[in-house]
Amino acid sequence: MAKTISFARGAPSLDIVDVKGLRAAAEEAFESDPGGMTAYGTAIGYAPLRAWIAERHQVAPEQVVVTNGSMQADAFLFDALVQSGDSVIVERPTYDRTLLSLRNRGADVRMVELEPDGIDVAALERVLAAGARPKLAHIIPNFQNPAGYTLSAEKRERLLELAREHEFTIFEDDPYVALRFEGAPLPTMLSIDPGETVVYASSFSKTVCPGIRVGYLVGPAELIAKVVKIATQTYISPNMVSQAIVHQFCVSGAIDNSIEVVRKALHERADTLCEALERELPDARFVKPQGGYFLWVDFPRGTDVAALFEAAAERGVAFVKGSDFVLDGGDSSLRLAYSGVTPEEIEEGVKRLAEAYRSLSAVADEDAA
Repeated sequence: MAKTISFARGAPSLDIVDVKGLRAAAEEAFESDPGGMTAYGTAIGYAPLRAWIAERHQVAPEQVVVTNGSMQADAFLFDALVQSGDSVIVERPTYDRTLLSLRNRGADVRMVELEPDGIDVAALERVLAAGARPKLAHIIPNFQNPAGYTLSAEKRERLLELAREHEFTIFEDDPYVALRFEGAPLPTMLSIDPGETVVYASSFSKTVCPGIRVGYLVGPAELIAKVVKIATQTYISPNMVSQAIVHQFCVSGAIDNSIEVVRKALHERADTLCEALERELPDARFVKPQGGYFLWVDFPRGTDVAALFEAAAERGVAFVKGSDFVLDGGDSSLRLAYSGVTPEEIEEGVKRLAEAYRSLSAVADEDAA
């Protein structure tokens, strides 16, 4: 069988990772601060990187904690805020690991439909009016995983109003914010929040490389102190070596060059994918992304994406079923990640996917006969 083309994993391909820049950053980090980066450190993370992040977001360092990847940051935040039985708002669809993490904590997960301009705030208002008292609303505002959609400016403002009115925290999970390749950037909810309504998370996995495993939280100092306490009990300190390398990568300016390379590659790959789908799979419905890694595809109602998954695998193509990102349903949808495949692989992969889709129609026609 031909080599598998995977649209399944949201990670950049090696050709767009700045390996030379990372090597140079590592050498400089070991040269400039060998003691700081090789010691245990504390649970706040590598202090110079914490300060750099704080300056980036125009907050005090005490409002930042740096972790082993953003999923660790998510876990600490959920441990700090969510108890079994607590109501938590999430988008429908949403990141499958977030669903798993919340359900493992016994949260009462309330999914609210996602629209091309972000979560359906009118539907959220109805959920709140019906008596829901959420502790937290998890929102991926830019180039959402898995849908690729971006939350509009108007909806950002309305979400903040609802959070203040109903006294819940907005968890602004924003790892893709720097990866915009079309349109104008929007302000974070953190930056326009006049109070302490928002906790913000991001990651260097998408702008430096996945293997670096460095993420962070920004939020009210009292909450961040609670997270730091949980982190201290978990691991004493996160990975100082990785964080020191990221710090050098940032202060040297290499991160800006890296982001530009990744943006250009993602733009080309997203364009190629959309054009290939329009040509090869006219039944597919999707919204062209303005950034990020992902494209959400809806097929006509009744399409068996589980069967398509198997038919595609037989032809050497992988994707993630839409049902993985919701509590129920999603049976005629799927997610395609274009970040880790070249334009040539995208063209070939979509051809194989279209062949798999047509094979399902042929089977259906035979059964009907």
